[in-house]
Amino acid sequence: MPEAPPPQTVLPSLAELFTGYLKIGLFGFGGVAAWARRVIVEERHWLTERDYAEVLGLGQVLPGPNVGNAAVMIGRRFHGLSGALLATAGLYLAPFCILVLLCLFYDRYGQLPAVAPVMAGIAAGAAGMVIGTAFKMAGKLKLQWDALVILLLATLGAAALRLPLPVIVLVLAPISIALSLRRSGLLRGTAPR
Repeated sequence: MPEAPPPQTVLPSLAELFTGYLKIGLFGFGGVAAWARRVIVEERHWLTERDYAEVLGLGQVLPGPNVGNAAVMIGRRFHGLSGALLATAGLYLAPFCILVLLCLFYDRYGQLPAVAPVMAGIAAGAAGMVIGTAFKMAGKLKLQWDALVILLLATLGAAALRLPLPVIVLVLAPISIALSLRRSGLLRGTAPR
């Protein structure tokens, strides 16, 4: 069966970039990665699934929050420095305001026994969103067998062995890059498949 052509992407204006990231920050509070992918890939069509995965992957290995790093890269891709600043401002404005309000609320009511189960429920929901987004992205990317092995090894390292992310990246990134270069035929003596 022939593969479907990649979807067309849309160039956002500066205002669309800001409001898109404002929406991501507002609705993604506690689970921004899920909303970022939904808005950027599915709703607004700024990037393809693969482009978004690549930007998010790069954002993951850089210091700082991965979606924040991706906002800087995506904003810069479309509108240079002003795009990077507006995307980042949009992403962090709503969570900052909500966080200030929650801090005031927690300072006043955090010692009450009923607050602990609420916090545990919020944490479980956020973890579920992250795991669900990972499965959704992996399914849509149609990963090669070697990429699936790297994905499984990274998951095993983080979940079962509890290795720190820098260790996982330092070990698996070179292997993953070499496998991708080999598959594309860019390593000497290999041909693309």
